[in-house]
Amino acid sequence: MSGIGNILTATEPAVIRFGEVSKSFGERGRRHRVLDRVSFSVPKGKTTVIAGGSGQGKSVMLKLILGLLKPDSGQVLVGDRDVAAMGYRALQEVRMLFGVLFQGAALFDSLTVFENIALPLRERTKFSGEEIRQRVIATLEQLELAGHEDKFPAQLSGGMKKRVGLARALQLDPEIVLFDEPTTGLDPVMTREIYQLFTQTQQRLGYTAVIVSHDIPQVFTLADQIILLNKGELDVFTDASRIPYSTQPKIREFARQVMGQEAGEE
Repeated sequence: MSGIGNILTATEPAVIRFGEVSKSFGERGRRHRVLDRVSFSVPKGKTTVIAGGSGQGKSVMLKLILGLLKPDSGQVLVGDRDVAAMGYRALQEVRMLFGVLFQGAALFDSLTVFENIALPLRERTKFSGEEIRQRVIATLEQLELAGHEDKFPAQLSGGMKKRVGLARALQLDPEIVLFDEPTTGLDPVMTREIYQLFTQTQQRLGYTAVIVSHDIPQVFTLADQIILLNKGELDVFTDASRIPYSTQPKIREFARQVMGQEAGEE
């Protein structure tokens, strides 16, 4: 586990930093520690994958980043600002840096594809109706959604819903895009197509991507950096092949269970 001093003075550009963050849930005396003094940095303009089994704290990390939860101890920094110490107005300002693709896409069933994508522009900007129309149409074309703008979510396949969710997340030109289990419910072929879309979009627009997933090891193909969680322990990798040789015992245990490789084998 990296120490807070190393994390907070990292020389590479980092847009998000966790320093010695702990988070527990449950009643007093029966609390379950999900994150145990975890430290890491998310490099700017890269794709970081946060992976692990169910209940290991992956989605908790996203909620901490967005200020929806507060850590029990430690710091969660966006840029140089501690999210946990912010008031409501400052937190809303920081959240403008983010786009979020929720699990299941979280589209509004009563709105068309066009209206779903346009929603953040109508709520958060002063763009004219024509400016909004032009931006949405451009996004529809970029994400191969042209011709589907008048459909409702119930008329879309799972993969198309993910595309619409991504289109909506990108409307405010976010610096950081958070993906929460983005391929849940998709078959393997559609999952590969969505992963290709994510890679192409991130490379074209240059935003920082943080992807939470249990789709191991397939999701590792997207990653510039992998953060692996298991039973409160965390380790960071830039090469998925090194995961079974982690110095963290619980990460090696997870690698044996999920990746089918004994730690120490070459």
